[in-house]
Amino acid sequence: MVVWIVLLLVFGAAFWWVTHHHVEPTKAGGGRSRFGGGPVTLTTVTAQKGSLGVYIDSIGTVTPVYTASITSQATGPVIAVHYKEGQMVRKGDPLVDIDPRPYQATLLQAQGTLERDESVLAQARMDLERYRAAWAKDAIPKQTLDDQEKIVLQNEGTVKLDQGAVQLDQVQLGYCHITAPISGRVGLRLVDPGNVVQGTGGTTLAVITQVQPITVIFTVPEDYLGQVQPRMRKGAKLAVDAYDRGAQKKIATGALLTIDNQIDTTTGTVKGRASFDNKDSSLFPNEFVNTRLLVNTLQGATLIPTSAIQHNGAISFVYVIEDDTAHMRTIQQGATDGNITEVTGIEPGDVLANSSFEKLQDKSKIVVSSKPIPTSTSGSSAP
Repeated sequence: MVVWIVLLLVFGAAFWWVTHHHVEPTKAGGGRSRFGGGPVTLTTVTAQKGSLGVYIDSIGTVTPVYTASITSQATGPVIAVHYKEGQMVRKGDPLVDIDPRPYQATLLQAQGTLERDESVLAQARMDLERYRAAWAKDAIPKQTLDDQEKIVLQNEGTVKLDQGAVQLDQVQLGYCHITAPISGRVGLRLVDPGNVVQGTGGTTLAVITQVQPITVIFTVPEDYLGQVQPRMRKGAKLAVDAYDRGAQKKIATGALLTIDNQIDTTTGTVKGRASFDNKDSSLFPNEFVNTRLLVNTLQGATLIPTSAIQHNGAISFVYVIEDDTAHMRTIQQGATDGNITEVTGIEPGDVLANSSFEKLQDKSKIVVSSKPIPTSTSGSSAP
């Protein structure tokens, strides 16, 4: 019991000492920070006048302009594969050869039939000329001349049939030598020498994708069509930047080709297609990319780092530094590009606070630091 009485006396004495000897902070004027303790040390930035791009950020897919899946139109064994996997080919380069001998034999037969019928036609025409001369001398009846004229017409029709057969066999023979229909990159080899392919089958012999140039298909929110379409109608060339999956590294820069003719009602977006030269092959077919469509460029705008802007609910404000004093100034935010924002409410050349926001209030005295000070990530609110 004595111990408890002693403890109570000790706590009572300590409480009395704190309440009577605690030194209160000096009550100064408005020049102190909200926590007291003198001027606030901070870093500053200066508002600049310049141009700022207005971008639409989206996601897209790299899409080749042309993709050719080549199948056989002739039946027979493959005797040669001329391409290598991943090879860049030009239009007309040889790809695959199919045994042409059966088609060469068929063509030779058709050519022989054509030559025979052409000779028959020539003989009929010679006879027709003789009959005409004889009929002019009343040596033959008119019926004989008329019959010979029809025989010539019949033989002419036969020759045309033979010519069509020869041309068809020439086309079939040409199918045995398969060439690249477009310039591009060949994929993995899908057929080997010795494989038998069917002219009516669906076996793919090679796949070629055009990679130079290449396109990116991306989406544009329908709310931005009012900005995009007027510029396209005026013939403006809208730049499109392609970034990697993390939207950190710019891969290539191209231009908007066109937008689709209808809006997807499920997403409220419309598709756009941009073209890229892709000379370094940095864009790969079906690759996922982030896109930035440059809609407009603001000229003569007041630009400040986004980190200098603070918020109090829906109100945005900055601290303008004048005579070593911070003055809170309400602003209106405009377009943002990276860490730069276009604003109104201040003028180019104004010096702004860019750190120590948790200590600042309107009319706080400040000291500008020559060393970087971490900026507040939580933002400030008006006192």
